[in-house]
Formats: sequence, structure tokens, C-alpha cells
Amino acid sequence: MSKASKGKQNGSAKRRTAANTAETVTLGTNERILRDCHQLYTDQEKGLIKLGLELGILLNPPKKKITVMLIGNHSAGKSSFINWYIEEHVQKTAVAIETQGFTLITSGKKRESLTAAATLHLYPRLKDLQEFDGLLGFLSTEVSSSKQKHFNLVTFVDTPGLVDGDMKYPFDVEQTIVWLGGMCDRIFVFFDPIGQALCRRTLDIVEKLNANHPDQIFFYLSKADTAGVESDRQRVLMQITQELCRRPGLNKPGLKMPTIFIPSLTAKTPRCENQLEDLCQEIELTIKQNIQNSLNTLGKDAETLVTAIDKKLEKDRLTRQRNFKSCSRGLLFYFMGLALPLLAFASLTLTKVSRRVLESTLGTHGTDAFYSYMLPISSAWYSLSASTKLYLFLLLFCVSMVFLWLARVISRTKPTLSRREKRELLENRVFLDEHVKKMKAQLYAEYLKQCVGVLDL
Repeated sequence: MSKASKGKQNGSAKRRTAANTAETVTLGTNERILRDCHQLYTDQEKGLIKLGLELGILLNPPKKKITVMLIGNHSAGKSSFINWYIEEHVQKTAVAIETQGFTLITSGKKRESLTAAATLHLYPRLKDLQEFDGLLGFLSTEVSSSKQKHFNLVTFVDTPGLVDGDMKYPFDVEQTIVWLGGMCDRIFVFFDPIGQALCRRTLDIVEKLNANHPDQIFFYLSKADTAGVESDRQRVLMQITQELCRRPGLNKPGLKMPTIFIPSLTAKTPRCENQLEDLCQEIELTIKQNIQNSLNTLGKDAETLVTAIDKKLEKDRLTRQRNFKSCSRGLLFYFMGLALPLLAFASLTLTKVSRRVLESTLGTHGTDAFYSYMLPISSAWYSLSASTKLYLFLLLFCVSMVFLWLARVISRTKPTLSRREKRELLENRVFLDEHVKKMKAQLYAEYLKQCVGVLDL
């Protein structure tokens, strides 16, 4: 790598470092790791996405936040859980159906409400939602400045309360939830023990989600403190479990349904165990998995790009060798195509030159050798008729043209890399080896320092 290119990379790195210093101070370790990992992909100068496009490889940046979708019947406590988790009242809660659309709740610099257009601009991966009739009017985002728990690394998707009967939505709620399920890391299903726990529409959607994302779905009995005494609560759990097991897709061993409730909404002393902490731990575990997956993907993508660069350079080397051989063969046929008529013309011409002129040029021995070789040819040539000589000239001309045509065909070359392109590929390879891979190892070390001792690293 040239000194100029090194200086350019070092200068850009210094500018990025200076720009991110103030933000880094306020970030936690996990958030900073995901941010730095994401920046390695999206950097405008040497980002992995840009390098991949130059090599014909499409790379996707890692997610800086996990996505958790909450589904369930109306008044199941989905919005109440979100408000409790972020310790801010951003979602309306009531017995009636308050959440009538899809709301994304994410962490940001200040409190803000975003419309559907702003939401799709913030989350480009959701652009396909524009194809769902009537949905955009019921899509929004709530931005909160809360940093409670792990909210800065989570985006919640609050879905409409599901009910049976004649209740009609202005959009296809089932199809939308199933589509969003493919974009989420975790899907929490809340069953309300009062009245709507066995909502058929909820169970239908859960069955469809389970067909494609069985490992991402978790069931919870929300508002467990309102289920009465222990026997009533066990009866509700058995009813829900039986209804789930009646469906082939949901009938699986080890079905768990922790009981949860929001402590601040409980007026009386609860009579059941609150496993809300288990739900929070599942979110934390998903965040840790996302960090590890992001770092592992970073290493794999860097290695993929290095391999692609090596293959491109090797292909260019082999192409240059092939071009050299083609040009060599082409020159040989080109020489033969020109040599035949020139030799014939020279032979016939020199036989007309006097011996004195040849001896002054070739010498006595050279002249004798020339005459010894050319005498049979000249004798045979003069013994031919005029028409035979014409045919012979035409044959010689055709053979010469064939050799020249073969020379043109054989000497065709394939395009190769220019010096600039080859230099850029080598620089990119050095960048991947000396910066990206080392950065990945450094980020992994910082992540592991949170859980293991320094001596184990």
C-alpha cells in the first residue's frame, strides 16, 4: 500500500474517531460494539457493503437493535408491559381496544412521534408494508429517550388487540403480523386470563407464525394476578395449554407459559409468582446473541471479501497468461501469413539479380548456397505455364489470408485489470486483513471482558 493511500485512510479514521468521541462517552459497551460493527459495513469510504458491491457481493449490515413483537388479544397487557419496561408512558392502556394499529417503540435522543412515511424512512426494511392495503394509516413509531433496562438495544412492535366475532380491521391484520414476524428476533404472545385467552384469531396467527419461526415464539400468561386463587390460575393455564395442543403445529413438548404481571398495576398483594424477570432475561439473552452473531458475521463477511479479492486477482493473472499465449500464437500465424508471399517474391526476384551483385552482398559461399537451393525452384517455376503460375499465385494468396485470419482470431485477448484497479484490490485486501479483522478481534475482546477474566482472554 502506498504512503498516500495509508495517509488518506489514517486521516479518514481520525476524522471518524473525533466525530464519534462525544457519542461514545454516553454509550454502553454492548451498544458501542454494535455501533462500531455496523459502521464497518456502512462507512462511505471503506465500508464492507461498498467493497462487496465492487466485487458483486451483496452484504447486509448487522442490526444495531433487536426487534421484539408483542401479540395477543385486546387488553392482554402488551402496551402496559412496554410502558413498564421503558419506564415511560408512551402507549395508551385501557380495557378497550386502544392499540388499533402497529406501533414501533424505539430508543432515541428525545421524545418524538413518527408517522408512517417517517417510519418507513427510518426502517427501510419495512418498505414492503406499503403493499398492504389500508395499513399505512395505522403504522407509526414512538421514539423515547428512556435508557431503562436494555431499551437502547431493543425495538418493540406493539400490535393491535385481537378479537373474534364481527370485529373488522381496516387492513389484513393476520397477514401483516405474519409478515412482521419474519423481521423480528422474538415474538411474545400474551394470553389474558380474563375472557379472551382463547381468542381464535390469536391462535390462528400464532399457528402461522410457528410454522416459520418456532424458536422465536414465547408464551406468557399476562395479568396473572387477576386470575384469582391458585386453582383458578392453574385451570386457566390448562385451558390455554389444551387449546394450543389441539393444533398440530403448536403441539410440542416442553411448552412453557410463565405467569407475569406489572407490579405497579397490582393493588392487592399478588398470590402468584411473577416471572416478569424471566421475560427480561430472554430479551437480554437475545441481545447478547445478536452481538455474537453480528461479530461472527463480520468475520465471515470479511473473509468472504478477502477470498473474492484473491479469486479476482488470480483470475486476472490467469487471464494475462492466456492473453500472452494467444498473442504469441497470433504473432506466429501472422508471421507465417506474411512470410510465405514475401519469401516467394524474394526468391523469384533474386534469381534475376546478377551474380556479381549477389557476391557483393552475400559473398562467394553465400551466393553458391543460394543458387544451389533456388535453382530447382526457379527451374520448376519457369517450366510452368502461365495459367498454372496464376493458380499458384492465387493458392499462395489464399493460404496467406488464412494464416492472417487465424492470427487475428487466435490473438484475441480478454480484458484484464488496470494497474489502478489491481492496486485498489490489493489495498482493500490489506484493509480487510489489517483493520477489519483486527477490529473484529478487538470488539470480541471487549465483549468478552464483561463476562470472563482478563487471564482467560
